[in-house]
Amino acid sequence: MSRMLTFFCFLALYSQTTVAQKANIRGKVVDATTGEPLIAATVRIGADGVITDFNGAYNLELDAGEHNLSIRYVGYQPFNTTVKLDAGQSMELNAFLDVEAAILQTATVTSGKFEKPLSEVTVSLEVLRPDLIKSTGKVTIDEALEKIPGVTIIDGQANIRGGSGYSQGAGSRVLLMVDDMPILTADAGFPNWDDVPIENIAQVEVVKGAASALYGSSALNGIINVRTAYPKAKPETEVAAWYTSYMAPGDERLKWWDSAPYTYGASLAHRRKIGKLDLVLGGYLLREEDYNMGTYRRFGRANFSTRYRATDRLTFGLNGNINIGEAAAFLYWASDTMAYVGAPNTLSDRKRTRYNIDPFINYYDKSGNRHRLQGRFYNVDNDNNLNQSNSSDMYYGEYQFQRQIVDAELVITAGAVISGTNISAELYGDTTFTSRNIAGYVQLEKKLMDRLNLSGGFRYEDNLLSNPGFTIANPKDTIAPSEERESKPVFRIGANYRVGKASFLRASWGQGYRFPTVAEKFIVTNAGFIKVLPNPNLGSETGWSAELAIKQGFRISGFEGFVDLAGFISRYQDMIEFNFVGDGFRSVNIGGTDIRGFEATIAGRGNILGVPVSLLTGYTYIDPRFESFDPNGEEGSQALFNSQSSSEPGQNILKYRSQHLFKFDIEGSYKGLFLGTEVFYNSQIVAIDNLFEVLLNGVRRFREAHSNGYTLLNLRTGYNFTETLRFTLLLNNTANIEYTTRPALMEAPRNLTARLDFKF
Repeated sequence: MSRMLTFFCFLALYSQTTVAQKANIRGKVVDATTGEPLIAATVRIGADGVITDFNGAYNLELDAGEHNLSIRYVGYQPFNTTVKLDAGQSMELNAFLDVEAAILQTATVTSGKFEKPLSEVTVSLEVLRPDLIKSTGKVTIDEALEKIPGVTIIDGQANIRGGSGYSQGAGSRVLLMVDDMPILTADAGFPNWDDVPIENIAQVEVVKGAASALYGSSALNGIINVRTAYPKAKPETEVAAWYTSYMAPGDERLKWWDSAPYTYGASLAHRRKIGKLDLVLGGYLLREEDYNMGTYRRFGRANFSTRYRATDRLTFGLNGNINIGEAAAFLYWASDTMAYVGAPNTLSDRKRTRYNIDPFINYYDKSGNRHRLQGRFYNVDNDNNLNQSNSSDMYYGEYQFQRQIVDAELVITAGAVISGTNISAELYGDTTFTSRNIAGYVQLEKKLMDRLNLSGGFRYEDNLLSNPGFTIANPKDTIAPSEERESKPVFRIGANYRVGKASFLRASWGQGYRFPTVAEKFIVTNAGFIKVLPNPNLGSETGWSAELAIKQGFRISGFEGFVDLAGFISRYQDMIEFNFVGDGFRSVNIGGTDIRGFEATIAGRGNILGVPVSLLTGYTYIDPRFESFDPNGEEGSQALFNSQSSSEPGQNILKYRSQHLFKFDIEGSYKGLFLGTEVFYNSQIVAIDNLFEVLLNGVRRFREAHSNGYTLLNLRTGYNFTETLRFTLLLNNTANIEYTTRPALMEAPRNLTARLDFKF
């Protein structure tokens, strides 16, 4: 018994001695300029490591002695120091990190749902900063996105690298998100760009290529993720106001007005900290009396964001946005000589109210794992004068778990999503549809040898769509009730290898999946001679995209940036597009498609001959074809039918794609004065629906007269009176060219905008 007692006393003594030999180091990691805590910064001493909590705090226990301590946070310069600790000593060491100026170190989150430098992501990802949006005077986010190489917006629908054509406002293959949650309309999957708070943007991240493994349906062609801003250490308020006047077209026959059409608007954003509460308020007003006769846009938007730090582990908040307004638009012109006048019976008026409410909770457990609950309720109510009214609700909820294993340089992200819709509309048989989506996902991000980044993801989706059935009056038909259920797994893999100090080779492959929208399957409407009819047998589309690319950083004197060269391929099975079938347009599965291409991007900023300059330019080439096509093949093949209904019958090319895109933006400043220019070149859309050329007056003549596409030049200049007051003049469509981005809808003639930005 005495021996046993002696043994336990020895263990207790040894344990106390061991503890006494340990040392402790703790502190906070913050932004050197703003004092903001940096959450999930990596603190490493040898093989040991931890991440900072929501207050930027860390605590690390280690052996006594001399150690090399390293603190890293994406987008900031690393902090390195040597510490010497005695046994039992407790040291406090706070780190103040400076923002990393290098573009390659720009922090991004969309590719893996955690912060990662732009240079290390395994997919093509572009970042659009708010200063460029303001500098170019863009009043809605879709106008700003046109600056990104490979991205086009056709009549409100985003298209990345030719992954989509023109689908008359239904079924986006590009997922629009605000703060990591989808905000497409429930019925048509359409992005309402007016709902995005452009007055309060931290940055916009665009992922090119299939991303369904992490983000689900509608991310078949890519992602646009708008991340809104939170307060810094000091309160700030930003106010902007602008006025645009439209000038006479070059062809005087097109001018229908006596007094010039105009647009004016104003925005406000206020961000501040109140104790543990982060508060953001925003407002936006726009009145547009358009260059198209009888069309207009008038709306007001208000938004708020809150985030409350209850403890060093728990935060929660509520965000919201409301948009009330009215608009009028027509579908196609009266003729090419009356291009700014709508054809009879195509002008529609719409009053609308849209709002979303977004609660969220973040919690870090004792092991440093992040748990996130987030949700969104998005309501759309459109009152249309052409029997096209509709209302819809979208519910979205997501639980996300993330573990960063610092020692293994491994990040595990997993989650579960449930979303649903409730849709009622004259457009869909004046009945009510419901849908439900359940999904689970997991993604792993692993770093090896401080050079190789590997990523892999898996998602499983289950979709359910309930159709109560309805009757069509013209042509008389009955759509039987149905309940469709479908489940699909999707995968993705990617790798990024640092070849040299600023050379990164990446490769990725990802699957995509999209369940058709209610609008694509069940819409019943018409505009002028165009009749749109339902296709209840429409199936889902799947596919994959792959990429091989290299990103090379450079520094020339005081100017630094990168060159990105990418080759890509996208293949879709049962791709969905609108086609004229029988007596109207319907969404149909057109079969397998193959879209290949090449893209080159150059971005940079810095000083050239002592003048601050920023640059963004890129060229994209695509070859969009049917995967299997024989002009002499079976008459019933969908590929052949699609070609025969095209303006280029017998050619193997997909409709509504420009094969060549070039974008260029440069700005320089000197002693407060700044000058900038942007250039866009789009080659002519090779193939459209031949019905438009046959039945729409002037479409064929216009296309023949503009067979080389168009080159658009915009100029801007202005003056920074102080760091807080800026005046800008923008002359858009400087050469006053005539151009369209889709048939029978002319874009704006030359116009002049005056803009004032004030920050305090």
